[in-house]
Amino acid sequence: MDTQKPTGSSEPAEQNQDTTCSVHPKQEASQSEIPPKQGSLVPKGTAIGLAVFAIVLSLSGYGFRLLLGEDVGTVLRHAAVIVPTFVIGIPLFFWLGSRVLNKFKNMQIATRNALALGWLTACVSMLWLMGTYS
Repeated sequence: MDTQKPTGSSEPAEQNQDTTCSVHPKQEASQSEIPPKQGSLVPKGTAIGLAVFAIVLSLSGYGFRLLLGEDVGTVLRHAAVIVPTFVIGIPLFFWLGSRVLNKFKNMQIATRNALALGWLTACVSMLWLMGTYS
């Protein structure tokens, strides 16, 4: 038994089908929203502490070299290459890698996480080199 009367236009039937098959507006909006960006896992103080430790660690050997009587020009030239490599270069590569992964692999690596990992790697590398050559 058909309770609907056929009409000349098909609009009411199409509207009826649209309302039964469509997703509710609230669900549609929640599906299209981008999830909120998660914060960094590394606390800001830890990242700053690693950066300062990398600077102090990279500069620490040069004071001893100057005390032992090495030429100031030689020590400064060496420091001008080594310090930026460890303090800026290694964290920069980690940051660039995180940007590439975020763009092409749709990962969500926070900048602070990448930089902190870079400074941690730089500190471990410097300690390893200091232990090897001491």
